[in-house]
Amino acid sequence: MCLAIPARITKIKGMLAEVDLGGNTKEINITLTPEAKVGDYVLLHAGFAIQVIDEKAAEEIFEAWEEAYAALQE
Repeated sequence: MCLAIPARITKIKGMLAEVDLGGNTKEINITLTPEAKVGDYVLLHAGFAIQVIDEKAAEEIFEAWEEAYAALQE
């Protein structure tokens, strides 16, 4: 089982991309997702984008995390 998190691509240079992770930036490898472009959301695992996802899917993941976090706070 792997954990992949959504991130939005802000810059691309070759097979490396810069992504936004909740206000933090990280450089990742997009070799596995050559179709990715600036503005796309990708699932990020171990420094690699493993899948391009749409914004709706990314938002649904963020909402699920918020709900899980809120449940832990109760």
